[in-house]
Amino acid sequence: MTTPIGNTQPPVAKKISHKLSIHNDTRVDNYYWLNNREDTEVLDYLNAENKYTKSVLKHTEDFQKQLFEEMRARIKEDDTSVPYKLNGFWYITKFEMGKDYPIYIRKKAHLNAPEELLFECNKMAKSHAYFKLGGISISPNNTMAAFSTDVVSRRQYAIQVKNLETGEIYNDKIENTTGSITWANDNKTLFYTKKDEITLRSHKIFKHVLGTSTKDDIEVYHETDDTFNTFIYKTKSKKYLVIGASSTLSSEYRILNADTPNDDFKVFQKREKDLEYSIAHYDDKFYIITNADAANNFKVCKTPERKTDKTNWEDVLPHRKNVLIEDIEIFKDYLVVNERENGLNNIRIISWNGLQDYYLPFDNETYNAYLGNNPDFDSNTLRYGYNGLTTPSSVIDYNFKTKIKEVQKEQEVLGGTFKKENYVSKRIWATARDGVKVPISIVHKKGIVLDGTSPLLQYAYGSYGSTIDPSFSSIRLSLLDRGFIYAIAHVRGGEYLGRDWYENGKLLTKKNTFTDFVDCSKYLISEKYTSSNHLYAYGGSAGGLLMGAIINMNPELYHGVLAAVPFVDVVTTMLDDSIPLTTGEYDEWGNPNDVEFYHYMKSYSPYDNIQSKDYPNMLVTTGLHDSQVQYWEPAKWVAKLRNLKTDNNKLLLYTDMDAGHGGASGRFESLKEVALEYAFLLDLENINH
Repeated sequence: MTTPIGNTQPPVAKKISHKLSIHNDTRVDNYYWLNNREDTEVLDYLNAENKYTKSVLKHTEDFQKQLFEEMRARIKEDDTSVPYKLNGFWYITKFEMGKDYPIYIRKKAHLNAPEELLFECNKMAKSHAYFKLGGISISPNNTMAAFSTDVVSRRQYAIQVKNLETGEIYNDKIENTTGSITWANDNKTLFYTKKDEITLRSHKIFKHVLGTSTKDDIEVYHETDDTFNTFIYKTKSKKYLVIGASSTLSSEYRILNADTPNDDFKVFQKREKDLEYSIAHYDDKFYIITNADAANNFKVCKTPERKTDKTNWEDVLPHRKNVLIEDIEIFKDYLVVNERENGLNNIRIISWNGLQDYYLPFDNETYNAYLGNNPDFDSNTLRYGYNGLTTPSSVIDYNFKTKIKEVQKEQEVLGGTFKKENYVSKRIWATARDGVKVPISIVHKKGIVLDGTSPLLQYAYGSYGSTIDPSFSSIRLSLLDRGFIYAIAHVRGGEYLGRDWYENGKLLTKKNTFTDFVDCSKYLISEKYTSSNHLYAYGGSAGGLLMGAIINMNPELYHGVLAAVPFVDVVTTMLDDSIPLTTGEYDEWGNPNDVEFYHYMKSYSPYDNIQSKDYPNMLVTTGLHDSQVQYWEPAKWVAKLRNLKTDNNKLLLYTDMDAGHGGASGRFESLKEVALEYAFLLDLENINH
């Protein structure tokens, strides 16, 4: 197993040579044996690593507690969401003082009505180390709630149904689902998505009739292409049930009138390679966001509800080269479009009568604006969210008729010390090695002198076209108030600068993500925001792959690195189609069964490129039950780094033995891991209070 030597020596994982051969190429993986969650030797190794991490950071334990209490103290414990109206009821989520989990309630007709308790998650979570309430779906007649729970943290949810009039939970229990539930309009038929037991791919849609055995549930759709996932929902108009199937680069939908759940679903537009689309229904038409006809940044089309294939699609908002369409929301009198131009969100309002077309005004370069929960077609009010690096989150209602916006709620930062004017945020542009300008969003406390001595935490994700918007974090204040600068590098692989930005950071251009991050680091150093003695990098999941790549490329640039649930054994994982996510990821990373992709992946895979050299101080975190990035990837990576690195810097692995990809489930429990990460960084800066 492992040989911990004394209390302060790291555990040494044993080596068992395991050969992996393909394309006339053999890789030797000495730590492949860690790929067995049930093996006591594996668990002993992970526990030994946890013990070592604890001993190395023992002197920071009081500081960790201080950080935890400080971050917790900024959060309003007795908090209530802004109510939203659905089908005659106001729905509210609230938290109570000292409690980790939400309480879901509703009120009939008006907000002064008595509270009706839906779910008290603190009671539901009591006997579980991990608990998450997934979806809640209210029946059309408002008398029942279908709900789902995960008590393992592998995103495999069990569905049950609660009678909201009697409080009874029915015997119907459906295991191993995505957690999402959709009612037909008859108040007795439920549709849900099953997961493959091994790969956890969502692959089948089933129909369940209340009161019947779940063994008799009918399979209505089976997605046989293992690069696609499937899901089901009901349109905002309540008229259609929609089965969706999507891969990274292609989508397909099937529709059925929600009044006739026993009829067959009809294909909306059959799948085509590289054709992406999504649909919304209104009146007698469907509205479609699509990349059809080379609309790389997407366009909006419409089509009659009985003629849905793309030969009938007619442009409503044509494609624009510099504007990415991210989302739409349909109201009785208005179409609302969430667009992105030059990295910045815009909310566009267009009246169906053609008389109005304008944008809501936003006034800086480090903000995040997004469409909120708008379930009511007939509303004259748009709900949207807004925040910035220095501005706490707001929920805002905008009245289409009066053009007046009303802040329904601004996130409270408790403690009495936070004032947004004490912080500065801006956007700067670094030039990458190929001449491309890469934006960086920055925030720091006012008055910091840029002389290269400030500690700076540089964060990025850079995969799947997922955009990291510059948003507010009350937790981050614990770093900012101690002199840290925080920087988000909007590297290629995300969609911050449109679809091309994503296309140029995936597959055979994936290395742009890594070199962009490194070039941003060099720019931040050259502009005296920091220096290599004070620069820290942070990324999680696919962002953890980014961390693994940059420390192999330029370890000398960073004093420390945080890697959370990092995807670091790219080749082995992408060759194993029994692992959750693998086959659906081929369009993102490539399929290594193809020799070109194999060698390209191998050239950057962090685990395959560890060398005998100095590496930065590192804290690596993972969860034993992670379904997205299996725990053994970071465990193997740390074991191999320990064996080969030539420095005396810290290398720590912390495994949450109860949690998965999202970390701990309690509202405050997750702050303990943040406190651990922050204490690690601050300790490296000799800041201990």
